Amino acid sequence: MPEPILLETINLTKIFERQKAVDAVSIKIYEGESVGLVGESGSGKSTLARLVLGLILPTEGSVDLKSRGQLVFQDPQTSLNPRIKIGEAIAEPAKIHHLEPRTDQLLSLVKLPVNYSNRYPHELSGGERQRVGIARALASQPKFLVLDEPVSALDVAIQLDILKLLNELKQKLGLTYFFIAHDPAVVWFVCQRAVVMKEGRVIESVVRPAGCC
Repeated sequence: MPEPILLETINLTKIFERQKAVDAVSIKIYEGESVGLVGESGSGKSTLARLVLGLILPTEGSVDLKSRGQLVFQDPQTSLNPRIKIGEAIAEPAKIHHLEPRTDQLLSLVKLPVNYSNRYPHELSGGERQRVGIARALASQPKFLVLDEPVSALDVAIQLDILKLLNELKQKLGLTYFFIAHDPAVVWFVCQRAVVMKEGRVIESVVRPAGCC
């Protein structure tokens, strides 16, 4: 029996100042999948991600997301207040959704010491901050994560550690990923298939090559 559809967009369109950033995009993502989203800079990938999560409203078309979703940013500094300790930053989304904060559990889940909750973002390395960003995204107990170039700002060795962590978390928590990247090797390390965007449109859907990664 096929897995249920977790996300479906139908003719999703977003126009900014007469320019179509996203143009009639229709996609389906099934529960438990990891789907890549690839394309050149300016192809509409990040706009599509924000439409999917309801962070911006479409000009036309519809989004049906059947689970709570969260965004993991390319630069974790985007979501971390430099004046707020790590523990408070991770707990904040849980409080917004009236859930019990699980800061120590989440830090352990992303393989950081629990005493990091008393540190500030500038005291962590780039890879550690990205782990905090992932923990923060998981605090509201989503089943769907949009990962917007989550390793592109990191050194290659650290990229591999984060990608392995994402694969582990997917299996452990039963997550579904929509993974934005420009590097095919990164996409195929995490994803079973990918959609390709160009000038706001999806032009191709590709299955991971046999024997890849």
